[in-house]
Amino acid sequence: MSAEPTVLAEGGDGPEPVEPPQPPPSSESRPAAQRSGWASLRPLILRTHFYAGLLIAPFLLVAAATGLLYACSYQVEKLVYADELRVPVAADRDELPLKRQVAAAREAHPEGTVSAVRPAPEEGATTRVLLSGVPGVDPDRTLAVFVNPYTAEVRGALEQYGSSGALPLRTWISGLHRDLHLGEPGRLYSELAASWLWVTAGGGLVLWFGRRRARRKLRNTTGRRRTLSLHGAVGAWTAAGLFFLSATGLTWSTYAGQSVADLREAVGQTTPAVTASLEPGAGAADADEHSGHGGSGASADAARGRRAADVGLDAVLKSARGQGLSGPVEIVPPADASSGSSAYVVKQIQRGWPEKQDTVAVDPADGKVTDVLRFDDYPVLAKLTRWGIDAHAGSLFGVVNQIALAALALGLILLIVWGYRMWWQRGRGSSFGRPMARGAWQDVPAHILVPLLAVTAVLGYFVPLLGIPLAAFLAVDIVLGEVAYRRGRRTYA
Repeated sequence: MSAEPTVLAEGGDGPEPVEPPQPPPSSESRPAAQRSGWASLRPLILRTHFYAGLLIAPFLLVAAATGLLYACSYQVEKLVYADELRVPVAADRDELPLKRQVAAAREAHPEGTVSAVRPAPEEGATTRVLLSGVPGVDPDRTLAVFVNPYTAEVRGALEQYGSSGALPLRTWISGLHRDLHLGEPGRLYSELAASWLWVTAGGGLVLWFGRRRARRKLRNTTGRRRTLSLHGAVGAWTAAGLFFLSATGLTWSTYAGQSVADLREAVGQTTPAVTASLEPGAGAADADEHSGHGGSGASADAARGRRAADVGLDAVLKSARGQGLSGPVEIVPPADASSGSSAYVVKQIQRGWPEKQDTVAVDPADGKVTDVLRFDDYPVLAKLTRWGIDAHAGSLFGVVNQIALAALALGLILLIVWGYRMWWQRGRGSSFGRPMARGAWQDVPAHILVPLLAVTAVLGYFVPLLGIPLAAFLAVDIVLGEVAYRRGRRTYA
């Protein structure tokens, strides 16, 4: 008589004989322990973790690999574009006026219009003059002209994307990470990955700490058991970071991101903006009251005077510095300088900790500050969003932030590789470990299953790329489980 096959229990420390798979018992004959508490939830969590790991992991792998590239792009960008970004420090001369630097940039690149100016943020750095509407440059990007602040020499011109000041290399990697350069349809891949990252990380964390056996050492372990220990240990150490990446990544996504924006708007937590609009006809009510008595003519004269006057970039920058706007800043010219109805906007652009995001509006006619917006006055959710996005992008804590992101990306890549390796090592009917049968949801008591389904439905509504695949997984599981049950046996993936 042949011996019964031996398999390894998932959390064990050595071979442990177990009975081969048997046909599933009816719901009336299932042990009570399997229909309540952790014993009923564990198979469902394991099954969901398996499906997500098998089918969503390829998207997570792409997101992790491209995210790793982006985390490294900051330092690479400094090397690749060193000629444009840095100049020798001139100890014997001061920086030239911004007006002269902008004039040099415009002489070299008369195309387009000046959309912003970023004065040299530190000694040895160049000034950026940003031009919009330049032929051959994408409308959502600007042409950054780099000017030596000491000599007004134009060091070069590169396309810049976004408020982070990303140059072509980092912009390309960012697009690869965001949408694989496929446009809006491609953004679905990254949203799918972000939607499921917290589910897979959370499920794995619960399974790891819920194992009955306490010993999880790698010593004297081999095969699938060693892979499982590595997978679980790295997953437990990186779980918090993966949760963070998932949450912050969803704020940028198409559908879940819109849900987040709607929620913030509903609770009054949107990001405020400085008021750049000016009122040329101050005292307009009096003018209406005394119409026909010269009031209208005075307002017109004031408007003409405002249109003709412009104190210039240097005076505007001085006014902003007087309001405490230290560090790197960006000066945006009036939106409609011809009418004199809008102000210069000067905003801090330091994304490193502590963040400096104060903004002021400056009247071009006299250089007076007309409005001030402090980052300290932002609503809580607006601050958290700003911090979360910058930490996700690797700029909040500088090099330390980028190293942490690279470590998380590497950890996620290893988790995915080990997950597929465990699936391969398990095999079918082999002695590498016993998989979990389909139809695990049937073992969950109604008083647990119903609230769980309700919460899942709400999450699926607000995060559709979580809800739709989850519904598909459940449908497949139900169908295959029912087919297997009718055949009188359990099947395994």
